[in-house]
Amino acid sequence: MDIIESTQKYETWLEQRIPIIQEDLAAKHKAMREAAFPFLRATFYRWVQLWREVCPELAAAPAVLSIGDLHVENLGTWRDHEGRLVWGINDFDEAFNAAYTNDLVRLASSAILASQEMVLAIKPVEACIAILDGYHKALEKHGLPFVLAEEHEHLRAWATGQMRDPVHFWQKLDELPSLKDVPPEIEALLHNALPEDVLNARIVHRLAGLGSLGRQRYTIIAEWCGGKIAREAKRLLASAWTWENKTEQTGGIYYQKIIDQAIRNPDPFTKQYNDWLVRRIAPDCYRIELADLPKVRDETRLLFVMGWETANVHLGNGPQAADQILADLSRRPDDWLWKSSQAMVKATLKDWEDWKKLGR
Repeated sequence: MDIIESTQKYETWLEQRIPIIQEDLAAKHKAMREAAFPFLRATFYRWVQLWREVCPELAAAPAVLSIGDLHVENLGTWRDHEGRLVWGINDFDEAFNAAYTNDLVRLASSAILASQEMVLAIKPVEACIAILDGYHKALEKHGLPFVLAEEHEHLRAWATGQMRDPVHFWQKLDELPSLKDVPPEIEALLHNALPEDVLNARIVHRLAGLGSLGRQRYTIIAEWCGGKIAREAKRLLASAWTWENKTEQTGGIYYQKIIDQAIRNPDPFTKQYNDWLVRRIAPDCYRIELADLPKVRDETRLLFVMGWETANVHLGNGPQAADQILADLSRRPDDWLWKSSQAMVKATLKDWEDWKKLGR
């Protein structure tokens, strides 16, 4: 099966299960042509097919409830129960039980593609070493979340350096037209996520992400206590692993489970309601894009903490899983992540070239 057939079959599978916004899907197809890094982000369904073909031995490694669609731009900031700024993985749409190696190889592959496109300056082999170093050390130390208060000065500088200007952030949302036909149950879900005494609440549709483009996404904007606030409801679906494995009966949505069990300071506004995710969005509660980071940065440290945060999620599977992973890692050669990531990048680049030839 090539990328064209894979995309057609996956999107047919999607359309049989949830409503699809065709305009957003067309925007996704266009973004997939522009560069290999966004192509990788948009095609996790294809990754799960290539993974077993290209890395069959790694696919048999100890399984954990894992992130799935992990990449170097799947990280961001939010506020915890104490109002402290926290940094970590931002999206768990594709969470599923899979080999722990998958998250590491996908993260490293995204770093390699980002470096090839000059979004990252770190050498690919050094990126792999940094990711694996952070991951291994976090496992040994039983993990630790990243609260950007008195600790993690470098992360705080990165996060606040890229943080959206509030005026610009809210202006972009304000420019979106109000939606007229919002499903009543979603309208109620969004209003229930707001304080009771908000003013001028309205619901809009915004484009966000790449992997989930085409799925329903509703954002409510309101005024409260002298400023603007927003909540978003995003349609969830079982991971693409379910599609590839044909495990409809056992393929649930694991978003809430994975964030509940991870080593993590959770966002109190993020909650799964059956097949919808509701969360706060704000200038300080958002995904961090590499282009928004300060130009001068220690990218070795950046990849190290990404590896550490990956371990924070895997550690939610319990001490036995951590012991199994450490034992498995001890048997692997030093360059296993580098070699496997290179192989997945090669397969992804071939798919991208084939997709560009389609010209749609």
